[in-house]
Amino acid sequence: MKSLQALQHALADAGHQVDILEHQKELPLFYDKLRQAGMAPLMPAGMEIFQVNAGKMCNQVCRHCHVDAGPDRREIMTRETMQLCLDVLAAHPTFTTVDITGGAPELNPHFRWFVEEIKKLGRHVMVRCNLTIILSNKRFYDLPRFFRQHGVEVVSSLPFYTKDRTDRQRGEGVFEDSIRALQLLNEVGYGKEGSGLMLNLVYNPAGAFLPPSQAALEKEYKQELLQKYGILFNSLYVITNMPISRYLDYLLVSNNYEKYMQKLITAFNPAAAQSVMCRNTLSVSWDGYLYDCDFNQMLDLKLDCHAQHVSHFDLDAISNRHIVVNQHCYGCTAGAGSSCGGSIAS
Repeated sequence: MKSLQALQHALADAGHQVDILEHQKELPLFYDKLRQAGMAPLMPAGMEIFQVNAGKMCNQVCRHCHVDAGPDRREIMTRETMQLCLDVLAAHPTFTTVDITGGAPELNPHFRWFVEEIKKLGRHVMVRCNLTIILSNKRFYDLPRFFRQHGVEVVSSLPFYTKDRTDRQRGEGVFEDSIRALQLLNEVGYGKEGSGLMLNLVYNPAGAFLPPSQAALEKEYKQELLQKYGILFNSLYVITNMPISRYLDYLLVSNNYEKYMQKLITAFNPAAAQSVMCRNTLSVSWDGYLYDCDFNQMLDLKLDCHAQHVSHFDLDAISNRHIVVNQHCYGCTAGAGSSCGGSIAS
């Protein structure tokens, strides 16, 4: 029998689907947009990034979180499933980068072991660190040194370079803790020229609008964070909010869903669609199922091929599949486009 928590999440998802269907009646289908651009069906362009969700448990509850992560979530990747992922990586060198996400992936009890084993395979490791995890408990105080030791690329969300806007999106006190965590990462060499230790920040809009120019906003972030806090970082990734999970809640409650979707549809950019992350990335859920991207994972839209679990991995089938698309895909193809690495087109 499902737990009460699981039932609550299932009911919430069912409610989302009813609301979405009602609101989407007049919206053009994303697949039709692709077909009109001569790009349907969308297919992989080469598998390079192996993205692993280590679990949905998190020490924060962010308003825009598409994972619906938080302290109450108990979904966590087991060591056995991690080993299956390692087996796939060992057998398929085409995956040069492993992108570890959550929740807060560091909360997984096997996180450090997993990172160490990936590095033994000679892969580049990225960790989506929410920064505040570093200060949340003394067992995480040494994370900056652990990251440095293994040459981990750190990618961290910082909604804005001011306290009010950051705390509104991520919770009271998050900005101050994030600043202190960034300073600790800088102290061990992250973000500093010539160190080889990559520290990248992520910006998500706080309302029902598209993000600004990535280059212009990065310049602002670098200037403000350096002048006020002495913080250095490498790049800013500007990411469009996807109309799913908590952000979908916000859009529906604020009566912004149709207006936001229309903005995304109007801004559809075929050049961005050519470079969406699902074309070179494979997403693995905490329980080992395979998805075209992290967003499809949260909607439980599994791969359109027989290899739907890491235990039945088939690179040939995966490389020749049709990528599953739906209305939320407008978020990745609007304007300059959006991916886990920020904007993707001019």
